[in-house]
Amino acid sequence: MFGVKQMVILGVLGIQTNAVAENRRLVFEYTVTVTGVEAGQPVDVYIPLAQDTERQTVVRTDLNSDIPGLEKKEGKYGNRYWHGHMDAAPGTDLTMSLVHVVERRDHGTGQPTPEELELFLKPNSRVPVKHAMVESIRSELGLTSDTTPYDKARAIYDYVVANVEYKKTGTGWGNGDTEWACTKKYGNCTDFHALFTSLARAEGLASRFEIGFPVPEQPVSGSVGGYHCWIQVALPEKGWFPIDASEAFKHPDKKDALFGNQPADRIRFTVGRDMVLDGQKAPPLNYFVYPHVEVAGKVHEGVKTSFSYGPDKDAEAR
Repeated sequence: MFGVKQMVILGVLGIQTNAVAENRRLVFEYTVTVTGVEAGQPVDVYIPLAQDTERQTVVRTDLNSDIPGLEKKEGKYGNRYWHGHMDAAPGTDLTMSLVHVVERRDHGTGQPTPEELELFLKPNSRVPVKHAMVESIRSELGLTSDTTPYDKARAIYDYVVANVEYKKTGTGWGNGDTEWACTKKYGNCTDFHALFTSLARAEGLASRFEIGFPVPEQPVSGSVGGYHCWIQVALPEKGWFPIDASEAFKHPDKKDALFGNQPADRIRFTVGRDMVLDGQKAPPLNYFVYPHVEVAGKVHEGVKTSFSYGPDKDAEAR
């Protein structure tokens, strides 16, 4: 019956018995409320799910939802997500709550596959590789065929941190747009890392956009205001190498540490840009960290979200 919540444990994201010893185990709650859907209208709700990575193990994901749905896998990057669907909405608010139990580590290196190296060298709609502004910056950097991949990545990182300001004023920032970062020279984490990605890919370095949520180690629990994103760049003999240029701008004392290291202060949800989900009618998603909702095949804006984190008290009690 509509309006009756269904409690589901999403079994695909199960315990990994070969996981690296945990550094930090926490609970992350992701709540979505869809409002303003007229009775009888078909509704589709897409919610990203936290992923297993070399630095993260999703022990369990519990779902409490007003509507039925299934866990699915996006085809381009392999991101997992939940797709809820109703043929006819009841005319009341619809609420979904996902609770992830996650183990985070500040170490662990994955090796890119040949398919990933090819995929993450390609441009995205807002992240060009062959562009006059990109070429102008490359000329300024003066990198050559003799420059090592590591030194190329470091030079690009230093340039982005020095030339883009972390600032969220006006409109236009936050789209992960290389041209915006080049011309306006400010933005949020998406804009910092769009510019890094364009420059890295132009230099032949595969660059993987990752997005999720910050989960500060102090305080040990609290609400989360919004997403955070970062980059993994593929370097020979090092594998996927993490960098966080926007945090380096905000915390200059951590700049060296954020080149090649990733604190256990975040949860990754998805990777990549320009993705299409099963049954999606809207254009490709620029990136996917917040819910995507369609009503009768059109994007629906009546969506409220809240995010919070805290320690896994059940684990502490054992």
